[in-house]
Order: sequence, then C-alpha cells, then structure tokens
Amino acid sequence: MAESKNTTPENGEEPKRLDFVRTIIKEDLQAGKNDSRVHTRFPPEPNGYLHIGHAKSICLNFGIASEFPGGKCNLRFDDTNPIKEEAEYVNSIMEDVKWLGWDWEDRLYFASDYFEQMYQYAVELVKKGKAYVDDLTPEQIREYRGTLTEPGKESPYRDRTPEESLDLLERMRKGEFPDGTKVLRAKIDMSSPNLNMRDPVMYRVLHATHHRTGDKWCIYPMYDWAHGIEDSVEGITHSICTLEFENHRPLYDWFLDELGVHHPQQIEFARLNLTNTVMSKRKLLRLVQEGHVDGWDDPRMPTISGLRRRGYSPAAIRKFCKTIGVNKFNSTIDLALLEHCLREDLNEHSNRVMAVLDPLKVVITNYPEDEFDELDAINNPQDPDAGMRKVPFSREIYIERGDFMEEPPKKFFRLAPGREVRLRYAYFITCQDVVKDNEGNIVELHCTYDPATRGGDAPDGRKVKGTLHWVSAKHGLDAQVRLYENLFNKENPDDTEEGQDFTANINPDSLEVRTGCKVEPHLADVKPEQRFQFERIGYFCADKDGTKDRLVFNRTVGLRDTWAKKQKQAQKQAQNRKKQQQQKKKKKK
Repeated sequence: MAESKNTTPENGEEPKRLDFVRTIIKEDLQAGKNDSRVHTRFPPEPNGYLHIGHAKSICLNFGIASEFPGGKCNLRFDDTNPIKEEAEYVNSIMEDVKWLGWDWEDRLYFASDYFEQMYQYAVELVKKGKAYVDDLTPEQIREYRGTLTEPGKESPYRDRTPEESLDLLERMRKGEFPDGTKVLRAKIDMSSPNLNMRDPVMYRVLHATHHRTGDKWCIYPMYDWAHGIEDSVEGITHSICTLEFENHRPLYDWFLDELGVHHPQQIEFARLNLTNTVMSKRKLLRLVQEGHVDGWDDPRMPTISGLRRRGYSPAAIRKFCKTIGVNKFNSTIDLALLEHCLREDLNEHSNRVMAVLDPLKVVITNYPEDEFDELDAINNPQDPDAGMRKVPFSREIYIERGDFMEEPPKKFFRLAPGREVRLRYAYFITCQDVVKDNEGNIVELHCTYDPATRGGDAPDGRKVKGTLHWVSAKHGLDAQVRLYENLFNKENPDDTEEGQDFTANINPDSLEVRTGCKVEPHLADVKPEQRFQFERIGYFCADKDGTKDRLVFNRTVGLRDTWAKKQKQAQKQAQNRKKQQQQKKKKKK
C-alpha cells in the first residue's frame, strides 16, 4: 500500500491508511515510546553503487523522518569490510542520496567511528562469559554449526576462561595472528533452532587497509555485531531493514540486551525486485567487470547513477517508491510501473523539441533558396509557464525516413507521392517527386508547400490526416542518439538452462547507437542530464559524452505507456470474468 503522511487533511477527509511501518511508529509515538522521538537511518555498505532497490529504502527512512514531527534520519556507512569497500563508493552514495532529494544535515556517520566502542563492548561480553575466542577454522565453524534439522556442536574452545579469551582478543587486535586463525564468538546456544544464534562470529582477524582507519585495526566486526551497536550509539528508534534480516533480529536483540544499552526496534520490510533486472551487487559488479555494460552509470544499469544518466528524474523515482508502498512479503514489480511513473513526471516537466533520428532530405521546391523563416513552437503544453521558442524553417528540411512510403498501405497517413501532410508548427506540404540513387534507394523528396498554411492550419478549412516532425537542414545540429532497451530478455534473468548463469539472458540488442541524427538548433547549449521529449519519438536526456560539435542523447523511455495498457487489459479481463459469473448465476436460476 502507498505511503501517506501522518496528518489529517485540512478538508476534514480521512487520511489514507498508513503502511505497517508507519503504523508501528504512530503507535509508538502515541504510547510515548522513545520519548516520542522518531529517528531512522539509511545504512549502506560502501562496496558498490546504489541501485533502485536502495532508493526504496532511502525514501522509506528519510521519508518517515520528514513525515513525523521532529523526525531525523542519519546517513551511516557500514564500513566493516575493508576488502570490498572504497572511498569512491562512499562519495557516489552521498551524491545519489542528495540527488534523490534527501538531506542528512549534520548526521553523517561511519561504523568505523565506533570501532573502539564496539571493541570495548566486546571486552565487556567476554568478561561476563558471553563471548570467547575460538581457534576453529572457518570450515570447522560451518561444520560445527549444524543444520536446520540438526543442532550445532560446541567448539572445544567454548569454555575458555574470560581471562584467556581477553588475552587472545588483545593479541588479535595487535595483529599477532594470521587471517582466519582466530575469531571472537558470542556464547549463546548451539542448539537454537535459529542458526544465527549458534555462537555467531563477532570479530575476525583481517590484515587489510581500511579506507578511513588505515592499518590501525587487524580485527574487524561482523555486520550482525556492528549493526545493533551503531543503531544504539546513534539513538536510533526504528531500525528498518529488509526482510532477509528478520531471522537476525533475535541476535540484534540479544547483543543489546546483554549490554544493557539503548535498544532500537528492528522492523523488516520486503526489498524491491523488478522484472528484467538484477539487484544483486555481486551481479552488478560482474556486469561492470566483464564489460557487459560501460561502467556503474551505464544507462542500462538499475543503479541510481545509471538511471540518472538515462534521464530519470528524482521525482519519478520517489513517486515510484511511494506507489509500490511497503509490504511484508516479497514480490516482483513490473518494470513498466517504474516507466509509467517516469512518463507522468517527464510529460509534465520536459520541454518538447523536434529531432530526426533517421533523416530523409526534403526539398521544398517553391520555397526561396536563400530565405528562412522562424516559427513559433510550444515548449510544453502541460506547463503554461514554459513559454515558446523559435524554430527555423528553410528550403531543405529533414523528416524521418519512416514517415514516407512510396506505395503506402491503406492506413498509412503520413507522406506519400501526391499526398499532403502537415509539418509540425510549419506548413502543409505535398510530395511531388521521389529522387533515387543508382541502386534504387530513396535519397531525396521534392515537395511543394502552401504559404497560406503557416502555423499548421489551412484558411480554407481543409484537413490533413498526417502531422510530421522535422528539422531544418541548414540550421539543424548533428547528434548521436543512443536507443536503450532492457538489459535482460527475460523477466527473471536467473531463469536459465543448466550450466548457464544470468548473463545468458543479456539482451544483445539492449543498445543501438545512431549517428547522423539531426536536432533543433535550440539544443546547442544543452547541459548533461537535461531532459526533453523528442516529439512523436520519446523522452531523451543529454549525455555527458556530448560536445558542442556532436551532441549525444540517451533515450530514457518511449512514449507508449505499456503499464497503462496492461492496467486497461486487466480491468477488461476482470469485467469479463464478472459478466461470466453473472451469466452462470442466471443459468442456475
């Protein structure tokens, strides 16, 4: 269900129903829990770029903080694994959160800020007999852990005295032991039905340089140990996680209860899954490393930086996250819904321009050779404040090659020999002649125009069925246009034959690069990430690769709304089912 603010509208109407996360928070506030505070956090690991799934968590955590009085949300990096983490990822994550429209103000934190405090808490648990240093290898720990149906087996080092474990822990910290030789484990219950409670590892020996602490530490905390401590130290009230951490919650609670410190409430929600998309950081990294895409910000990637480069707007992504809402069960969202939210935003806020992607030259034979005209064009019919622009018209123009057919079928209403059509914002033209090369390919059309139809209307009231977009050959700018499709052919990219992996479903036609395209001179000073609707074609975004001599545009999304079409089909099917049920009831009577 969609999110909604915890307020009563001024018009007195009942507010929309809150999702289950906001309901919990509202009830906590009413009960005076946490001193009636709301404090959330977004805790990414800096081991990759954020993707659309993270956007859901960002909008949930920051959104909740913005909706409840005095609410706060921290940005905190869980930088507990120096092998996979880089400052590059930290910077990209901060940029993505800001671009989405959220502000952590002065609340930027890192797990590494608390390494010393975490260590002292670990010492406290060892002294209480609640943690011990174990010499088992990682393979032996997995073996001793047991299975879902069989209890685990206690380590022979489990009964070490607190004094011995403290000595070993301090030596681990100093770097006396090689990687993988010793760990610190919590002493809980090796027979617990929850595998996470079977003496989980808290620290491992790891001689690696950390991107913030350098070589200061030779042991690093595991996520389950660090997570709760970070939340507690920062005074978080509601620790909102994805559903896979539900089985980890008893461990989260155990650590905090044993330490007797501030105890936030962990709440789990279903993560976002999209059709024709992979969300795993590991798989996204493979796509980059194996050259299937051109970097993390490739417009085919579901990363926020990739969506941004493709032309997605922050508002469209926020609307999508609000539309899908927050649930407690896993499901897969149709990519068409994301594109629907995008179209609605772009339709309202993107200026219209004309571009020709497959140019065919048209010579207006009765138009003066050395003259040109400037015609008025509407920037955005959805935005009255967007104003008008001037579009130059000259004797030679370009139209789309697909807008002409020499022998058109019955329902083809565009240009053909002897047929009159309208040029958008310009004149009526009639095709008089077709020029071909020696191989029979059409290279040029000769047309005449009616000067009385300036602006696109005939004073005598005659009508034409076709309206074409065009660009002046004399004034148009050269452009490269990149046409993107889904990166994966299958809705579930992991649905492969035996011996294959998700890369077998990569769409070989996910990118088509067109050169020699023509666009309005109005786009001469376009800036990267500026979004436009190319009339009759789709929505496009200026790319960072463009120069003044060669503009580059990425297709964001086409004009056809497949989600709306699917919704209409679903409604029609529902109506048909209802009619069939009614007919069956009548027959029974």
